[in-house]
Amino acid sequence: MTNLAKKIEEINENLATQLPAEIINVFSQSIQDLKNSKIDQNSIQVGYRFPDFNLRNTNNQMIHLNELLKKGKVIVAFFRGSWCPYCSVELKALQDHLEQIKDKKVTLVAITPQSEDHNKELELSHKLNFDVLTDQNHILAKQLGISFQLPNYVVDTYEKLGISLSDYNKNDHNELPIPAVYIIDTDHTITYQFVDSNYMHRVNIQDLIDQL
Repeated sequence: MTNLAKKIEEINENLATQLPAEIINVFSQSIQDLKNSKIDQNSIQVGYRFPDFNLRNTNNQMIHLNELLKKGKVIVAFFRGSWCPYCSVELKALQDHLEQIKDKKVTLVAITPQSEDHNKELELSHKLNFDVLTDQNHILAKQLGISFQLPNYVVDTYEKLGISLSDYNKNDHNELPIPAVYIIDTDHTITYQFVDSNYMHRVNIQDLIDQL
């Protein structure tokens, strides 16, 4: 079991003891609903062209995929937000392997629907040394087919837990991306993807690096 997998197992165990059964059931139902939608199978696949993007980082700079690809391959990792513990441990795991990624002349960026100020807090708290970009209103995630509308019953549950997506994402759309990680070759071709409608499942970082 990888260190990331162990961290996820710890989160699952902690939530099972800390949260009421009805909330756990809501989360389980929401995951099943997403699986039934087949969003992961219907999203963009390996061999297809990754759409170009121009997204803002936490230093108010626009990061253009075309420019990144001039330096080599790019890893793009989508996550839901800093409020998500599964996303946090994945980002930390990517940071832990960042030197291995850089040694292969690859650029890593993370993309989230939340605002730049929340991303800045995340970068500082987790000491991230790669860009965290804001996909405002899910424009890029929708192009990839990994964006979904959160059901009202889940929105209500998040609100009870003090998680206000409208605050994090600066809109009232209640949209999130499913966990997704891509390797993009210099010609924009997707050579590797990890996409899973179950947000408790995360990419195996070493498998990712082995594909570079």
